[in-house]
Amino acid sequence: MSKAPPSTIGHGGHGGHGGHGGHGGHGGHGGHGERGSPLVVAEGVEKEYRTGSEVLRVLRGVTLPVHEGELVAVVGASGVGKATLLHVLGALDRPTGGCVLFRGVDLFARSDAELTQFRRREVGFVFQLYNLLADFSAIENAMLPALVQRRSATEARHLALDALREVGLTERAGHRPGELSGGEQQRVALARALVGRPVMIVADEPTGNLDPKTSEGVFELFGRLQAERGMAFIVATHNLELARRADRLVRLVDGRAIVES
Repeated sequence: MSKAPPSTIGHGGHGGHGGHGGHGGHGGHGGHGERGSPLVVAEGVEKEYRTGSEVLRVLRGVTLPVHEGELVAVVGASGVGKATLLHVLGALDRPTGGCVLFRGVDLFARSDAELTQFRRREVGFVFQLYNLLADFSAIENAMLPALVQRRSATEARHLALDALREVGLTERAGHRPGELSGGEQQRVALARALVGRPVMIVADEPTGNLDPKTSEGVFELFGRLQAERGMAFIVATHNLELARRADRLVRLVDGRAIVES
């Protein structure tokens, strides 16, 4: 991967829905040249938390475009605001200042109910701790987003089986989380995120609890899904070796985003 001098990330114009650039082998996903239209764009995003008279400023004017079909890795020291940024970009939390555009439209001009529908339709979430229901099988866990979308049980099961096939877990569909390895549980979590057919996956430390070999496998899977489905991935990680294989590496420093590659 070629290195460029660090610089504050700017953003281009806001396009509509367009195609994404081609993706090559996973030594770098091939998205460094031509990219798709901006999918989600943070513009001067600020986020602060108040506890009594105390104010904690986490994000201090983050500007970051994420294009369709692009994999962006976000790195930085613990507590710097990686999870906060992902929560804002995924519409789990409203910013204190600035705005987020989704396909050129102000995301947070929507009501809370509209944001809930947005998350169900457009975004898949993957977290470090998997968040699987212990008493549900892999396929039952994967079905949940489709059931929330009020699809029939038959359709939800079909979508879940397709997603488990994509992540290589068809033979483990009937197993509960306690019967699966950490890497398998994370792949179930990814299958669950895929079931709603999102255009963007937001992954917060998805390899944080995994050994290096399993982490590599999960990141390879991200790259394959990115290429095959054309979806965007925004991944917060402490693993710099994996992060450098993304289309862009973004470092959070003092609440601002700096592009490194």
